[in-house]
Amino acid sequence: MKIAVVVDSTSYLPGRLKEKYDIRTIPLNVIIGEQSYKEDEEIGNDTFFDRMREMEELPRTSQPSIGDYILLLESLREEGYTDVISVHLSSQISGTYQSAMTAGQSVEGIEVHAIDSEIACYVQGFLALYAAQNKDRMPLDDLLGQLEEMKRRKNTNAYFIVDTLSNLQKGGRLTNAQALIGSLLKVKPILEFESARIVPFEKIRTKKKAMKRVEEVFAEEMALHKDKPVTAVIIHSNAEEEGRRWMDSLKQQYPGITFRLSYFGPVIATHLGEGALGLGYTTYEVDTEY
Repeated sequence: MKIAVVVDSTSYLPGRLKEKYDIRTIPLNVIIGEQSYKEDEEIGNDTFFDRMREMEELPRTSQPSIGDYILLLESLREEGYTDVISVHLSSQISGTYQSAMTAGQSVEGIEVHAIDSEIACYVQGFLALYAAQNKDRMPLDDLLGQLEEMKRRKNTNAYFIVDTLSNLQKGGRLTNAQALIGSLLKVKPILEFESARIVPFEKIRTKKKAMKRVEEVFAEEMALHKDKPVTAVIIHSNAEEEGRRWMDSLKQQYPGITFRLSYFGPVIATHLGEGALGLGYTTYEVDTEY
């Protein structure tokens, strides 16, 4: 048995970290006008945010084609892999997980074990890292069971702060009136994943207060995990300096926790907009050094 690990592009794991643990990537697509781009391969954040600011309508996003996934599986089979652990963003916000299942049924000689992370971004990437770092240390069935337990909310969780309501409004998730009222009140929604869906957690009047509220919730949850090897991540949407300041502040408060800085790439940033921030973590031991 030879096991490969695949993660979709919305994990936004650093390339060198994926190289270190031989994690393969299947890209999602962002569609600007009539042109489709593979995330992180054909369009990067700088170009994307410049283009998005100029658009009256949001870019569109799409899951990987089943054909692209089949090509990846055939390539892995040629390399001698018999099994693939494939970790994907929540099935409730993308069809990527289902595409992995369908592609797996289409390629003989290699078995796909698709994981619905029920979350997104670097927090989803924690599962791929755990799989890659333990695939040669434990039986496959045991590892798959560990991944299912790992993704439970008590073990892996995240909160997201939306800085601007314009993308939610443009994407049809908010009416013009709601966006206007929210903007006038400076409402900063805090979102979370619940049963694999993105749902409102709280609405806070300013971003600073929203960050403070997320810190309070994080503190409550960390109190339950004092003896766990927690790794946390701050995620930003084209707001690296703000994200880094927040990470540095949290590092001082929690010297026993490993913190990393990540970003919302084009597919996720399309929906959250610029300036969004996230704080996520896992209580499972993962190596994020590269």
